[in-house]
Amino acid sequence: MNAPAGLDSTAPKLQRPTASPSRRIAAEILTWDGTGSRIGSRGELSFTIGKREIGHLHGDTLAHFFFPRPVWEELHAAARVTHHPVFPGKAGPAERRIRTEADVQDVIALMGLAYERLSREPAPKDAA
Repeated sequence: MNAPAGLDSTAPKLQRPTASPSRRIAAEILTWDGTGSRIGSRGELSFTIGKREIGHLHGDTLAHFFFPRPVWEELHAAARVTHHPVFPGKAGPAERRIRTEADVQDVIALMGLAYERLSREPAPKDAA
């Protein structure tokens, strides 16, 4: 089949722009049962299960989470998270920078760890 006049069918096709890291992360997390999102007071995009936060994103470059101390220590030892800048030196609050596609995938996995824990725990009475 011939290409329409003036079009070269052998020319490379334009690629659709890839969605931003935050949009790709949100698109995945918001498919999980019971999840929602909201914009926080500092402009962060928070992901929730009920009224409890799974974690949040600061644009396309940072993710913040909270993990129980033993989980945080394991993730920190594996270089998957660092200290949250608001809580330097404290195990639990965590940060993950987003620079690569591997980081995007790991942020989704880390959010998944937080989601699994929160979805198993009963909600606090004031969060129900």
